[in-house]
Amino acid sequence: MSDQGAETTYVSEADRAGAVGPAARRDRAVRAAVEQGLVDPASPIAGLLDVTGVRAAAASLRAAFEAVTPPGTPVLHAFAVKASPLVPVLRLLRDAGIGAEVASPGELALARAAGVPPTHTVLDSPAKTPAELREALALGIAVNADNPQELARIDAMTRSAPTRSPVGLRVNPQIGGGSIGALSTATATSKFGVALRDEGAREWIVQAYLDRPWLTRLHAHSGSQGMPLEMMVRGVAATYELAEEINERAGRQQIDTIDIGGGLPVNFGSDEETPTHAQYTRRLKSRVPGLLDGRYGLVTEFGRSLLARHGTILARVEYTKTAGDRPIAVTHAGVQVAARTVYAPASWPLRIAAFDAKGLPKSGPPVGQDVAGPACFAGDLLAENRPLPLLEQGDYAAVLDTGAYYFAHHYSYNSLARPGIYGFAAGTGGEVTFATVREPQTLEEIVAESGGGQRDALRDL
Repeated sequence: MSDQGAETTYVSEADRAGAVGPAARRDRAVRAAVEQGLVDPASPIAGLLDVTGVRAAAASLRAAFEAVTPPGTPVLHAFAVKASPLVPVLRLLRDAGIGAEVASPGELALARAAGVPPTHTVLDSPAKTPAELREALALGIAVNADNPQELARIDAMTRSAPTRSPVGLRVNPQIGGGSIGALSTATATSKFGVALRDEGAREWIVQAYLDRPWLTRLHAHSGSQGMPLEMMVRGVAATYELAEEINERAGRQQIDTIDIGGGLPVNFGSDEETPTHAQYTRRLKSRVPGLLDGRYGLVTEFGRSLLARHGTILARVEYTKTAGDRPIAVTHAGVQVAARTVYAPASWPLRIAAFDAKGLPKSGPPVGQDVAGPACFAGDLLAENRPLPLLEQGDYAAVLDTGAYYFAHHYSYNSLARPGIYGFAAGTGGEVTFATVREPQTLEEIVAESGGGQRDALRDL
């Protein structure tokens, strides 16, 4: 592999026309990845992350909330670490003014390794252990309790060791689900939070706050991909109304911060960015103006909407064939990097762009073809009968919009190696510079993770 700090002199037609948008940067990066040897016959798959795009997304998110809140309103944007558990990515976001929302000891360790301060970190999880809670409360990390038993556990801990952590309670507004049930977290029977509409629950929640003057936050997250904006706003409105009721009953503003979660869906069907963070905040301003009038601090927990657009999985076409007169391109990207798409293609379709062996966009008439992965089961398909310029052996399939929940979430089917991930910056003159985010996994690492150091452990049982 060549020096990853090297630059290519390739200049695309889009560059010559003065375009420097995301699609032009992506095309340049694909060509440069091929030229610089990030992908080749020996390294047939890689993840590419557009650093310029990530920075722009972070700035756009911050601007969207600044536009609808008075100056000085405290707003913490805490990136959902599960969307991209990669330390360099978290560091990049930290430098762009984005904190971290964590849901496990591992995610907290990643956020701390990236330098995210405790004051910019939020702990959410439906199954926090005593050790997790003690660590968070000792560090001053914000904690959202998920249920009455967890709140009782925090009661005991704070009695024995006072904390600087802001503490809140997660509620389930029970507003219904979106088009993807697995990501709808505000259904009648969701496992998350205290079910607000269950009999006696609302009064229990209010009394829980009245009994605990130190309980100062309220949290809800209604879902993510597949959730329409209007449903998201309804969930936030229900949470705000509950906060107002609690503060009125307390006779003071006990709840000073509302955590509205994240979940802005991404349009995976085209390059058009819709909905945007600005569209969401304008709708919140229209429907829930009191939330944004400066009386409440705000926390958000966006993940997919910050990163998805800015990642591309680039995979070499190893073989092509036909079956039943349908062309099939066998690539090195499949279930190991796109488990959701392979197992639930109707809910998680991804766009694929065709590039030739030199990394240039392919032209030609669209031909319906399957884009298959390397795993040994028939359903390992990224796309079925997808119209694309005909892929040929040695070409590359670029799987678009995969910056969140894809190349950082490896599924070790067939012990396939984790691909390398590279951030890139594309200059206005067409040059592209790469930096390694995560090295490709070696065979030695696969063996070690699979018990290679304990090969005789079962022989004497």
